[in-house]
Amino acid sequence: MDKIMTKFDGVLAGITKFSNNKYIKSISDSMMALIGIMIFGSFAVIFKAFPITSVATFFKNIGIDVFFGAIYNLTIGAISIYLVFLIAKNLTTKFGLGEESNTVGLIAIMNFLIFTPLGSYLVEDSNITAIPLTWIGTSGMFSAIIIGLLVGRGYVFIKARNWTIKMPASVPPMVSRSFESLIPTVLLGTISGLVAYLFSLTSFGNIHQLVFTIVQTPLQGIGSSIWAVMLIIIFQQFLWFLGIHGTNVIAPVVTPIWMALNVQNLSAYESGQPLPNIVTHAFVNIVCWGGSALGLVLLMLFVSKSQRYKEMGKISIIPALFGITEPVIFGTPLVLNFKMAFPFIFNNSICLGIAYFLTNIGLVERTIGAQAVFGLPLGFHASIGGSVSIIIMQVVLQLVLSPILWYPWFKLIDKDAYLEEQKHQE
Repeated sequence: MDKIMTKFDGVLAGITKFSNNKYIKSISDSMMALIGIMIFGSFAVIFKAFPITSVATFFKNIGIDVFFGAIYNLTIGAISIYLVFLIAKNLTTKFGLGEESNTVGLIAIMNFLIFTPLGSYLVEDSNITAIPLTWIGTSGMFSAIIIGLLVGRGYVFIKARNWTIKMPASVPPMVSRSFESLIPTVLLGTISGLVAYLFSLTSFGNIHQLVFTIVQTPLQGIGSSIWAVMLIIIFQQFLWFLGIHGTNVIAPVVTPIWMALNVQNLSAYESGQPLPNIVTHAFVNIVCWGGSALGLVLLMLFVSKSQRYKEMGKISIIPALFGITEPVIFGTPLVLNFKMAFPFIFNNSICLGIAYFLTNIGLVERTIGAQAVFGLPLGFHASIGGSVSIIIMQVVLQLVLSPILWYPWFKLIDKDAYLEEQKHQE
């Protein structure tokens, strides 16, 4: 048993170390910072292709639909530019160079654009050179991650070796920092220019195409598989069971994949085409809303015999109705509670499998790919999916299926708690 516990502690320490890794944390923090931009861009698409014909026609007649399209192109359509800046900035900060992090973020944008091929377009009988939206949107997210990490780490490497221009102490700090960043900027930009040229000689043409073909496309294929998604969520919940924030651990890996699937659906929705993907970031968020723990809270409120769990239900119900279930997760507790391990780890994936089946047979519509807003109450959270059937599905999953899935396991711990309370009363 001691050997098993030692190995278990080693695995737990390894997972914790991974989730706290500077590079992983930089990606995770950057993804979280992008949520507002993703939500704003999602709303722009919804208004541009508004489901009520009369409203959509009104927007088109007054010309505002063009601005909705522009907002989409400059938010979700340019998401990789924001991402590469944030990753380089966050990584530099984690290496103790916070004062220079904004500069490094700008250098990362410069390098990202150096790697991005320009296009020649005919507009009103005039040839213009422009940056195509192809690689600055979600198709370039993985290359943005790679470039952001390399630029951030490269800057730290150069600074650690003092390959900078040192100014006298009398020079203002802001001016001094500008000169200190000159050599890293030129050196990193030169390397990027050389690598971009070498890639232009290959069949891929540029680094974005290479990363998209070899990394992003296969991962999106895996990420859109319901079986893969269920396994990912099981692993996420297992980490939660161990007391580790599972969402933060898996987010850097899966968020770019699922967001890209989101945007594919958004683009199809905007153009009036059939939605290509069932599994998207929005789909997972809607189905796994609140960790499917609202059902447990409802059982505590209405089924529990023990006073302990009745009080826990009263405390947890309001946050749970808004998808915030940490009170019941840590108050029950569910963490390292082996009696509740099965539903805590597997309920989300069971809900995902059922939701996928209902969507696949056409009983529930596919999500349009708009980013769901965290903190909205049950039902309202699912409204961003674009269909009443999605709202009904979320409500049924949380109010009907979730209590059923939790019930046999909850009855066991409730019985034990009730008997313990009876003994104390005697």
